Amino acid sequence: MEAQKDNRTELLRQIKDEVVDFKESPLYGERVANKVHPVIGEGNHYAEIMFVGEAPGKTEAETGRPFAGQAGKVLDELLASIGIPRKDVYITNVVKDRPPMNRDPLPQEIALYAGFLDRQIEIIQPKVIVLLGRHSMKYIMEKFGLEAQLTSISRMHGQIFLANASYGEIKIVPMFHPAAALYNPDLKAEMQKDFKILREMEK
Repeated sequence: MEAQKDNRTELLRQIKDEVVDFKESPLYGERVANKVHPVIGEGNHYAEIMFVGEAPGKTEAETGRPFAGQAGKVLDELLASIGIPRKDVYITNVVKDRPPMNRDPLPQEIALYAGFLDRQIEIIQPKVIVLLGRHSMKYIMEKFGLEAQLTSISRMHGQIFLANASYGEIKIVPMFHPAAALYNPDLKAEMQKDFKILREMEK
């Protein structure tokens, strides 16, 4: 594990190269046809907090950056509200390519891309994984053996679940996807309340 710690940037670069060349994915053709990019992830390779969304949207695919559009602005505001710079966390998605027309990722697409996320978690070794939206919530909760506690995101948001990763105990926190605030502004206050939990964890 020590070698992994010293090699994080190189290991994450390997994942990027593999995703860029991931022709086995049915979404690869969409990427090529639309002249857009996969979105691997960005942020601190030693981050204590990792945010996991569902899949890139239009702006994300155009820029190759996670949460680069309107939902990203909401995420930036939420981070600013608790005094955590975006550069200090790591942000990624379960699915690394944009599904057509921003539809939800299909179960088979999640299964295809999930191995990349699993490796990102192992390399970065976050203490807290924040799940943004129901698809990332379902995948990560099941991955860490918490499927029995799965209900709706409206019931689970802001709760802390303990789990064991290969490198130690972690905390898993489901939250509303930032895009939800764009459609329902009333959720913003609830999201800010949930984010305060992350600030408390840092104390």
